[in-house]
Amino acid sequence: MKNCKNYVEIMDTTLRDGEQTPGVAFTPAEKLHLARLLLTHVKADRLEIGSARVSEGEHEGVKAIIEWAEHRGLLDKIEILGFVDNGKSIDWIANCGGKTINLLCKGSERHCRVQLGKTPQQHCADAVRNIGIAADRGLTVNVYLEDCFNGIRDNFGYVYNFISELEQTGKVMRYMLPDTLGSSSPDEVGRGIEWLLNAFPDARFDFHGHNDYGMVTANSLAAVIAGASGVHTTINGLGERTGNQPLAQIVVAIRDMTGRKTGIAEKQLQYASSVVQNLSGKRCAWNMPVVGSDVFTQTCGVHADGDKKGNLYANLLLPERFGRTRNYALGKLAGKSSIDKNLEELGLELDEETRSKVLAEVVRLGDRKKTVAAGDLPFIISSVLRTPLASHIKVESYSVTTKNGQPPRAEIAISFAGEPPIEAAATGDGGYDAVVKAMKKALRDRDLKWPKLLDYEVRIPPGGKTDALVEVSILWENPHVEGATLRTIGVDSDQLVAAITATEKMLNQLIK
Repeated sequence: MKNCKNYVEIMDTTLRDGEQTPGVAFTPAEKLHLARLLLTHVKADRLEIGSARVSEGEHEGVKAIIEWAEHRGLLDKIEILGFVDNGKSIDWIANCGGKTINLLCKGSERHCRVQLGKTPQQHCADAVRNIGIAADRGLTVNVYLEDCFNGIRDNFGYVYNFISELEQTGKVMRYMLPDTLGSSSPDEVGRGIEWLLNAFPDARFDFHGHNDYGMVTANSLAAVIAGASGVHTTINGLGERTGNQPLAQIVVAIRDMTGRKTGIAEKQLQYASSVVQNLSGKRCAWNMPVVGSDVFTQTCGVHADGDKKGNLYANLLLPERFGRTRNYALGKLAGKSSIDKNLEELGLELDEETRSKVLAEVVRLGDRKKTVAAGDLPFIISSVLRTPLASHIKVESYSVTTKNGQPPRAEIAISFAGEPPIEAAATGDGGYDAVVKAMKKALRDRDLKWPKLLDYEVRIPPGGKTDALVEVSILWENPHVEGATLRTIGVDSDQLVAAITATEKMLNQLIK
């Protein structure tokens, strides 16, 4: 535990509250992988890894994480949600080897009376009894006060009396304050935490926010400014309904907008986001702060010009801070500086007349809603100059076959720098995977470093026509520039053909 008052603990609950996202359920192996990532790379202070008594799969996943964490000396960072159930949750957690219970109690009188059908005195007595049982089993106890901000709004006396009784046990490490319905304002959150800290100056309070009104980061920031010891997060804001506090957003807000700090490794945020997107099947919005695919892309030519002349359109959220790079979109709003920035990335130079013609063509394509990537510039230049494009690598022919019960097989012929075509064949987990493996086999004797595929997106126009043109957009990790990415696009009525075209563009762009 950090003792510095300027330090804000980050407790990530992707593995517990994040699983309340509709359609999301992590396997035990996936949970273990994410726990390793969050603790050893992202550097979260604590993890809430599951709920007691949920399922056999939950038991298996929790136990595996606990065994790993104990071996690494990280067991004190592992927490499990438990319930006021006469010690059943405590037994479940202890039998898994856990050392910390996050005991779920009612933070509003209405929840206490309506959902539990108990008086505040009865519920408080039950909570005190379970805290005693947990302490006797050697567990550290944190207490969730569910719906506490509505509880404070409706009857602060209930919340005050409940915490007072629990404080007298001397056995509660932290009180965790959820804005359960995401219905509080920053003023209410800040004021509520100030009241509680004035009433209980020696207590530690965490804020647990939800995003129903789209204000979760503002609320978490208000909690931090008011003096909260910790904030609860999930990767990409996973969670029920509109989700929880996204990790990346609150981390940068704390660093840039308060005098406090966290221990999160910012350069791991993008990778963690990608991993969780892949495992959860829930993609981030393109404009999600910090981790969205387009948040470091300037589209307006005026902005590109300002950046070129003096980074006039940059703020503290520089892409390099997160291991990313600034991109300049090509479309109808592009300007000369947009073209220059992309040509610079490709290592190309054009005279003024040719550059103007290329810009005009980019704007024309953008006006027709065509997507233009940096990798398309050589093709546009070739078209403008009416000269054939000099390709180092050309896919001369290919054949992909699929049969029921057998892996897809690809046969391909590739020419390199005008040499006779090289033929190769491979099988894969899918048609495209087989093609790529065959390409790698054909080019294995060449000095070529294949980039990591980061994203594969297929766009099909609406209307339901089976012969519609398909646009395949592939995002690659640039192996020659740390933190840089490369996007190439292929268009064809056949998705696989479009993907092969995009891959061929990528190879030619890397070989300059």
